Amino acid sequence: MSDPRLSVCIPTYNFGAFIGETLQSIAAQLQDGVEIVVLDGGSTDDTAEVVGAFAQRHPQIRYHRQLERGGIDRDMARTVALARGEYCWLFGADDTMRPGALARMLARLDGGAELLLCGVTYCSFQMEPLFEGEVAQIPGETRFDFSVREDRLSYFARASTTLAFFSFLGSIVFSRERWGEIGLEERFVGSLFAHVARLFAMIAQGATFDYLPDSYVLARGGNDSFMDRGIVNRYAKVIDGYHELAAAHFGAGSAEAAHVRRVVRAEFPLWLALDKRYAVARERPEELAELRRITRRAYGEPGSRYRLYRELYDHTPHNWFVASRHSMRALRAARASLSRPAASAARRRA
Repeated sequence: MSDPRLSVCIPTYNFGAFIGETLQSIAAQLQDGVEIVVLDGGSTDDTAEVVGAFAQRHPQIRYHRQLERGGIDRDMARTVALARGEYCWLFGADDTMRPGALARMLARLDGGAELLLCGVTYCSFQMEPLFEGEVAQIPGETRFDFSVREDRLSYFARASTTLAFFSFLGSIVFSRERWGEIGLEERFVGSLFAHVARLFAMIAQGATFDYLPDSYVLARGGNDSFMDRGIVNRYAKVIDGYHELAAAHFGAGSAEAAHVRRVVRAEFPLWLALDKRYAVARERPEELAELRRITRRAYGEPGSRYRLYRELYDHTPHNWFVASRHSMRALRAARASLSRPAASAARRRA
């Protein structure tokens, strides 16, 4: 039997309540040249039974079980190592694939890109679609040649969120050969972003990249398994992780790293840092020092503007913060109400 064109790679641990829905969404679209590889990191729930039932009906599903959990970074790498496809599509064990997405992705692979990134729709815990994930200010399908620095900077400059830098598992497809040539970077194991390290290395070395803005994946909300140590630790993973990834692969002083840091700040705006500061002071005061550290790292750029941001974080009283937020909300509401009559008049004139 020849190797498949595409392997859908699903690392999982104790997601028996969700993985059946995930597999059903993909199995309904299976065709020749596609396999599904599930690596179970030693689940103690009914994951084995759920996946086993699907594997009996669909020989293209391959299930591997480890005796113990390796952590998401190692388990993700191991899942890809077990794959046989020319390309691998990383996939979350609680997300679902949009109908028709598999055929669309296979068609895109014919273009020969080494790395692809597709859009995602964020959903409720019950998988009701809520909103489209903002990725980058790029209106349509676009190819970038990351061996050309102008192309690389063009993409990085238009990135809007860390989705553009591979933070969401289910939106990433890549050449298994290129992935294997780079290998697992041990220093990033435990960061949650060892896969990003490999992809950043691929970008730094030069790779053809296809940006696909349409949503191929539905992402389940309210099920972040990395929140067990609290929200401050979760923000720290992103802020520390992306700062270190960018510095390691592009240089801390590079334009690429500056854009990565910009995107991280956009996901951790100052008002959110202040909001969390007051909540943490009330509920988990032992985490205040860590929150201050990551805020100062996120806003640690040189210049008077960022110095002001750091001072505002340290010294803004809670009542001022609450009053200013109320004022901003009222101003936005007033602007919206003023724009509605103008829009109605324009429609009447049309």
